[in-house]
Amino acid sequence: MARNLRRRAPSLTGQLLVAAPALQDPNFERAVVYVIAHDSDGAYGVVLNRATELPIRDVLPDGECAAASPDVVFEGGPVEPNGAICLARLAPGALAPKIYEPVSGPVGTLDLRAGLGDAHVSLSALRVFSGYAGWAPEQLRDEIQLGAWIVIDALPGDPFVDNPEDLWSMVLRRQSGLLAAIAHFPPDPVLN
Repeated sequence: MARNLRRRAPSLTGQLLVAAPALQDPNFERAVVYVIAHDSDGAYGVVLNRATELPIRDVLPDGECAAASPDVVFEGGPVEPNGAICLARLAPGALAPKIYEPVSGPVGTLDLRAGLGDAHVSLSALRVFSGYAGWAPEQLRDEIQLGAWIVIDALPGDPFVDNPEDLWSMVLRRQSGLLAAIAHFPPDPVLN
């Protein structure tokens, strides 16, 4: 009896999806997405480089003390823009608070429904995102195969960089070969 076994694609949880220059969707042009979860049901993550002007203290008063600079809310993506996702990085040697769910290494999400409380003492950084980016089963795999996304290993500090507007070129520059060269691709090659 022959079986049709499909090879499972590796999970991209904890990885970065860097928008290829050809990706024309305005929601994701030059976006860097941190993948929070990826399994057979689909994937979701947050766009790391879309800061708003809304101060974090307006939505999470206790969060300002642990917020990464700039301490504003970020546009996490076009899905459920009125919802919020909080990414946090544990401080070295700190115990994870009860509201912390690990994603990869010291980076995880915080369940803020009950508030931050004293959890901030265990954190070295946090960032709040309104909305998220989501993919149906196999959709992300298809977009990667079509060249819309470049998959890059995330560093624990990537979700919390001080200059998020530079993150797209920064993560590409630390790659080798052609990927590093893409970092210098102009936003509009027609105007170059």
